[in-house]
Amino acid sequence: MGVLDGKVAIVTGAGRGLGRSHALAMAEEGAKIVVNDIGVEWDGTGQAKGPADDVVKEIKDAGGDAVACFDSVTDFEGAQRIIDTAVNSFGKLDILVNNAGFLRDKMIFNMSKEEWDAVLDVHLTGTFNCGRWAAAYFREQSKAGKLESGGRIINTVSHAGLIGNPGQSNYGAAKAGIACLTLIWARELQRFNVTVNSVTPMARTRMTTLSGYFTEIPGEGQFDEFAPENVSPLVVYLASDAAQDITGRVISIRGGKLELFNGWYLANSIDIQKRWTIPELQAKIRELGTLSLPEMAF
Repeated sequence: MGVLDGKVAIVTGAGRGLGRSHALAMAEEGAKIVVNDIGVEWDGTGQAKGPADDVVKEIKDAGGDAVACFDSVTDFEGAQRIIDTAVNSFGKLDILVNNAGFLRDKMIFNMSKEEWDAVLDVHLTGTFNCGRWAAAYFREQSKAGKLESGGRIINTVSHAGLIGNPGQSNYGAAKAGIACLTLIWARELQRFNVTVNSVTPMARTRMTTLSGYFTEIPGEGQFDEFAPENVSPLVVYLASDAAQDITGRVISIRGGKLELFNGWYLANSIDIQKRWTIPELQAKIRELGTLSLPEMAF
């Protein structure tokens, strides 16, 4: 018996890396999987059906059930077709994992508008597109009394969007936006018994390796804390019935380490009960706390 027996899940960007790992782990726990991937390279160029088809074959060879879907998350109507693929193939949808994405890193003074738009489109707009159609489906099913065990939306965030990382204005802004979408959707969908959470992985993928992160491979017998497979148990758990009380959260995972990010919160305040003057600001503002740029926490 798996913790996802009887569930139907969509994983976007499931042909490689983290998405592939999530799809395989969820299938192993009993879920039927829609493997969505258009087969682009790390920078979003190209297209191929092979990656998605290969993952479907892996799942079926292991005794599971899966179908491939080649619609792009950046296409609003295409995102609806992704949701429809689950319903038409397996009769319903229980879980959406928004994972698709690519990188086009540049420092802000070198970044083109096309590089900005392309990354925002696949990460932020792609998450919105799929989430919008999944939310509409869940709402409809809930109102019809057919969503007894609830629905799940699991988004993918990055420390680049929570802390900030040089060279990733487009990617970081998109991921910060996805964290905010998570908080908003959790509030909007709570009454329909749908949870919405974000996973913030620290793992070795094509994207992180090309950015220069997590490139070292541990020796034989050593724990590989950056293996993508380390992230997937958290995704599986958040997708399960046991996580019904967890929603609106951004959880980071690195190897065996879990971290909860609380996002923006009020750190301190000063109220002088009148309009501030410039000298008063100069005299008081540092009482709020340290105002210099914090150290990177990667």
